[in-house]
Formats: sequence, structure tokens, C-alpha cells
Amino acid sequence: MKATQAIQHKIYSLPNLLKQIAAWKVLGKTIAFTNGCFDILHEGHIYSLNQAAAEADILIIGVNSDASVKRLKGPERPVNSEVSRSIVLSNLAVVDAVVLFEEDTPLQLIQAIMPDVIVKGGDYTVEQIVGASEVIQNGGRVVINELVDGFSTTGIIAHIKKSYS
Repeated sequence: MKATQAIQHKIYSLPNLLKQIAAWKVLGKTIAFTNGCFDILHEGHIYSLNQAAAEADILIIGVNSDASVKRLKGPERPVNSEVSRSIVLSNLAVVDAVVLFEEDTPLQLIQAIMPDVIVKGGDYTVEQIVGASEVIQNGGRVVINELVDGFSTTGIIAHIKKSYS
């Protein structure tokens, strides 16, 4: 199978992802989970995803749907569609699975997946991370990565608007 054909198999519906997770767990694989909008992929995202991938054998990314991004970020977002964002993320070597979620938070997704570790950026505390308590109660852990200064999608969009106004 060519690499480009394999990429499309990294984007899962939740039922298919749960089947794949069961297979990974039979093989003794550990699962890391992170989530976000990933509207305009930047260096900060890449750093965080690489750090997340180092925490377990498998990295699953929960991606906010277009409707969810719009509710969270405003009517001008997302810049890139959920399909586009999923394709870009699934093309990263460190990413094993991408799954969309419609809700404003990934709580239901986390409860379904029950990863071994949740990884989020340094702008969160453990108490603020959705699903952290459920994962910890299940014997898992939470990892908070450092942020890469100067990189945010909101900042990139503001810079573009300023440059063209």
C-alpha cells in the first residue's frame, strides 16, 4: 500500500476507532490522546504533537468539527474545513488516528476511548483539562506540554488581517 493510500485509513469514525483501539490494546499498545481545532497548523502544534506521540505507542487526535470550532472561536472560523484539517493531521508521521467530534469538549470521546494518557498544551492546568479526572480514575495520567512562544492560530490570523488591511 502506498503511503498516500494509508493516510486515508488514519481518519476514523468513532465506532471504527474503537475497534482499532481494541486491536492495539490486544497488542499491548498504550494510547495517548490530544485534541484541538488545529485550524492553521503551525510550529507550536507540531511541537506539541511530537511531545504527545512520545508519551505512548499510539497517538489519537480528536479534532473539533466545523460547527464546534464556529461555536468556540466565532463565525469566521474555522479557516480550514474539518475534512482539510483531518487530512493534514493524518499526514503527520507521529499521528496514528484522527477522529472528529461535534461537541464543544471532547469529554464523550475521551470517555469512549479511555486513553492511557491525555496530553495538552501548557496553557491548561490538570483541573482545566476535560476528561483528566476520568482518565486518572481509570489509572491513566495527564501530561502538560510546554507551549512554543509566539505561535497561535488566532495570532496568525490577526497578523494576516493586519498585513492586508
